[in-house]
Order: sequence, then C-alpha cells, then structure tokens
Amino acid sequence: MIAVGSDHAGYELKLELIGHLKERGFEVKDYGTDSTDSCDYPDFAKKVGHAVADAEAEKGLLVCGTGIGMSICANKIKGVRASVLSDEFSAEATRSHNDANVLCLGARVVDTAKAVKLLDIFLDTPFSEGENHCRRISKLED
Repeated sequence: MIAVGSDHAGYELKLELIGHLKERGFEVKDYGTDSTDSCDYPDFAKKVGHAVADAEAEKGLLVCGTGIGMSICANKIKGVRASVLSDEFSAEATRSHNDANVLCLGARVVDTAKAVKLLDIFLDTPFSEGENHCRRISKLED
C-alpha cells in the first residue's frame, strides 16, 4: 500500500498521481487534504510518515508546493527517509543508495508528466543493499 498526502498546493497533482498509482495496480490510502482550501502541510506529512514508519504502508508520497516542507516534517519521524525530488538521477539514487521510503514532490516545481516519471523511478528502483549503504542507513536510524 502507498500512503499519500498533500496540502492545498499539492492537491491537484496528488489526485493525478493517485490515478496513476491505481492504474499501475497499487493500493492507495489518501490521508488528505481533500480540497484546495488552505491547510497546514505538517498535518499530512505526519499522517503519511507514521503510516510508513509503522509499516501500515510500504512507501509514502507527499505533495506540497515545493516538497521541502513535507520532507522536513516527514524526516522528523523515526524510520522515515523522505526525499524531495525533481530529477531522474536523484530519484534512482535516493532509492538505491538511501533506501528512501517517502517521495516528496513540489507541484510548483514539477509538472504532472515529470512527477509521474519520478514516481515510477522511485517505486521501481530497489535498494542496492551494499555493505556501505547498509552501514550508512544504520547511522541514519541511530
């Protein structure tokens, strides 16, 4: 299951990405928001982050204006490794090297086509569990 959340700035892109996830056969749980009315991104980052940290969801997707606020908030939750992405190389590297489990996107930074591409790379790239990467991930968890 993929846990998904957004604030008002990311709401419309979130809906597009939920549709894409469902087309790919993923189960999705939407933690809100449910409109473009102004709201506070930490409320949704916490819900998605805890769903991932508590193993209720395999991965998380957060969308706000830039992705930055969501990532700052989500990364405060033990067990969450959230990355803000806007390019393909970083999308692959954050999964293969950092075992990131929450993708943060900025609706004011990437268009829908780019967001779909980044999401697909994020979901399809495995963690490359090499000794160096595992040691570094352990240090993050400490």
